[in-house]
Parts: sequence; C-alpha cells; structure tokens
Amino acid sequence: MATTLVTFMRRTVAPALAAGALAGILVACGDGGGGGNGGGDSTTSATQVNVKMTDFRMQLPQTTLKAGEYTFVATNDGHHDHAMEIEGQGTEQKTRTLAPGESANLTITLKDGMYEVFCPVGNHKDLGMKTELTVGGTSTSDGSGY
Repeated sequence: MATTLVTFMRRTVAPALAAGALAGILVACGDGGGGGNGGGDSTTSATQVNVKMTDFRMQLPQTTLKAGEYTFVATNDGHHDHAMEIEGQGTEQKTRTLAPGESANLTITLKDGMYEVFCPVGNHKDLGMKTELTVGGTSTSDGSGY
C-alpha cells in the first residue's frame, strides 16, 4: 500500500506542484501590458501630457512642446467612443478606442516639426476633433484653460 501511495504522489501531485511553480514564475516575469497601440511604460522618464477628449474636441494643455519623449494620457470625457492618434514627422501612432470614461497611455518620442493630434474614430476628425502640435522652440499654452 505504501508503494501505491508513493507512486500516486509521483504521478499526480509532484507534476501539479511543478506546474503551479512554473505558472508563478511566468506570472512574475510577465510584463505589465501597457495600454494603447504604442503603449508606454509608466516607469520611463517621459513627460506626461494629459489629453482631454470630448464630443467633438481634442484638448491639450500645450500646443508647443520641446523635442523629447512624452506619455500622452488620453481620457475620454465624452459620451461617444474616441481614440487619440498622433501623426507627423514620419510617425503615426494611436491609442485603442476608448469608451466614455476610459483612459489610455501613448508614449512617443517627438522630433522637431508639426504633428496633428486627432480622433480617428468615424468622422470625428471632420467634426473638429483635431488640433495641431508644434515640436521645437519653447512650450506654450493653447489658451483653452485646460
């Protein structure tokens, strides 16, 4: 009977314990899974820029930035689904589509030049959900009060 118990332990319990330990190691080594399609790592030294998306307006606190790495935190404060896309200087990156109340991060390195920040969902861009972003020079406010 003792050999039967030992055989049972070797065939069932030991592999189950090993599988559980392996699963724990894989979870510990996994990434945090950033949000967005160019999603960022919140531990980088990127400057944070909060973007407020409403129906149908894209608000940035500044329309002129210095070249460098930025994490855009896009928040959908509207009543419709929205996303944020940044296009210019050979780059085109966007967040996932966000339901009302959701946010997503997009970390991107901006070079000197002009960029368009807009909502790529449906015809939202045509409805005015866009703004220009100038990279280079000194930072300025766009006067929106946001």
